[in-house]
Amino acid sequence: MGHALGQSVVVENKPGGQGSIAMIEGARAAPDGYTLVLGHVGTMAVNPAMMPKLQYDVDKDFAPVTLLTRVPMLFAVGPSVNAKSLDEFISLSKARPGKLNYGSAGNGSAGHLAFEMLKDTAQVNLTHVPYKGTGAQMTDLLAGTIDAASAGLPGFLPHVKAGKLRILAVGAAERLPALPDVPTVGELGYPGFESSQWFGLIAPAKTPPQVIERINKEAQKALRAASVKRRLEEDSSTAVGWGPREFTTFITSEKKRWGDVVRSAKLQAD
Repeated sequence: MGHALGQSVVVENKPGGQGSIAMIEGARAAPDGYTLVLGHVGTMAVNPAMMPKLQYDVDKDFAPVTLLTRVPMLFAVGPSVNAKSLDEFISLSKARPGKLNYGSAGNGSAGHLAFEMLKDTAQVNLTHVPYKGTGAQMTDLLAGTIDAASAGLPGFLPHVKAGKLRILAVGAAERLPALPDVPTVGELGYPGFESSQWFGLIAPAKTPPQVIERINKEAQKALRAASVKRRLEEDSSTAVGWGPREFTTFITSEKKRWGDVVRSAKLQAD
């Protein structure tokens, strides 16, 4: 995009507040198209439900540009769990309510919400063990300290190939080309189940429509580039490239869907 627009693209990581710091700074930026935010399911669909004192408004402070990618969540168990399928894992969970646990990269993270959705859908009682990031979580999963976890394919794949982890199901609507033998949750008796991370470009509100359209056009071109497609495929990430109107509708539906999960599980931000 930088090459096509004739501009340098500088990435500024603004960690903290479950993404809120970056979102607040983006909302306050000049609406001239020179500052964009990489919004995602957490900052745009989960935070509004989990954080009652959120200092940004997804609908009022931003102009959606394009939904870039969707990354399906996978459900995996460690070596200490005697379950070779999702059905077996759910049966174990129901036989021992509250005894099996799952880790996540933190309270309100994608892995946390994915398992909360599975818990609600399958009506099982599992204990959440939050970590400060994915590294420690993965270490404990491999060691058998925790029983299960949900994440994207890149974090799991090396350990699956080494025979140290088992992927029980895919949270996407369709099976992944990289794991053709692993069924979706929907296939296993829970139709309509879908748990994916997603990432999209948003701009400060009042950014001129013609600027939004130009950025959207160049983002779609970039998503079609062979090098970008290869990189996304490595992560089992699906390029989307929707326009502002479709992305806006999607954000609204995701806020409701994940808001329902948050409220059902009575989740609150740390």
